[in-house]
Amino acid sequence: MSKSATAWAPGGRARRMGVVERHDTVPLQVRVHDYTDAVVAELVEEVQGEYVVRYGDRDRTPVDPDEFRLPCGFVLVGSCGGVAVGSVAIRAAAEPGAAEMKRLYVRANRRRRGLARLLLHAAEDRARAAGYTRIVLETGIRQPEAIALYETEGYTPVDGFGYYADMPSSRYFGLDLHPARRPS
Repeated sequence: MSKSATAWAPGGRARRMGVVERHDTVPLQVRVHDYTDAVVAELVEEVQGEYVVRYGDRDRTPVDPDEFRLPCGFVLVGSCGGVAVGSVAIRAAAEPGAAEMKRLYVRANRRRRGLARLLLHAAEDRARAAGYTRIVLETGIRQPEAIALYETEGYTPVDGFGYYADMPSSRYFGLDLHPARRPS
């Protein structure tokens, strides 16, 4: 079941009412969902399929759905016209005060429209509101578009952590969540 109906505008500006105006006129509605919701399961399976294509296997990171539940974690699903187009998840990281971002994903037919950036900003803003002071994440060298997104958004390399900490194909990034990172 979804909760919260905040729409997020380009640059991370939240609009509490209405929808987001996009340059391509496609609005993005971002809502919190439970990790076990059918729409989340469908998006997770799609991203897992993409990992198989890019890396030859599914992501084997152990996942406990409870880690992605409020108040410490959440899953955001972005929808356009009532159709889910992407998602991102946050859970508490081992580092005190840090959140770990997992599986920022936009469906292939909706890419190159800025939707991943909007989902990233929404996750950052919600993590900040939840009291996190930093976000860390792991991605892979076969996801150059993800690496480029994180770098252009100010994420910097950090030491490896978690399940793939010693994998040479993994890249790790972090971002300090300053109170006013983007204009409201």
